[in-house]
Amino acid sequence: MPDGPARLRRTPCVGICSTTYGDLVCRGCKRFAHEIVAWNGFDDHQRDIVQARLRRLLAESVRAFVRVVDEARLRDAARDAGVADDVPVAALAFDTARRRALPLRDLGLASVDGAALDGTEAARAIDREFYLRSQAHYEASFKTLV
Repeated sequence: MPDGPARLRRTPCVGICSTTYGDLVCRGCKRFAHEIVAWNGFDDHQRDIVQARLRRLLAESVRAFVRVVDEARLRDAARDAGVADDVPVAALAFDTARRRALPLRDLGLASVDGAALDGTEAARAIDREFYLRSQAHYEASFKTLV
């Protein structure tokens, strides 16, 4: 991906916004409500900070459930599923698992605890963990005590 002003600045939005229903952390993209509201006014640095946090929390969530055992197989499965492979390997594993209800071994992945999960089940578990970690980060950073 090119650096600097030519770099495409997309929103992390995945089209499933729960902040309109009162959530302080979006269940879709995992951004905070105030970040969603202010996103179009953020400069590149502010957007980079949010994107870095989302990448870190997703990577942590992926590592909590699966590990990559065959990156070449993962990349092949990603290509077959129409997943762009120009993302960090954790995001690649998550996006591929979400789209493929195959056993993890067929995706080049393995369950951390040895459970016999398919991609869809692993992706659901990862997404729940990602949301919980995002909520915890929000509460640690912004929640005030009364």
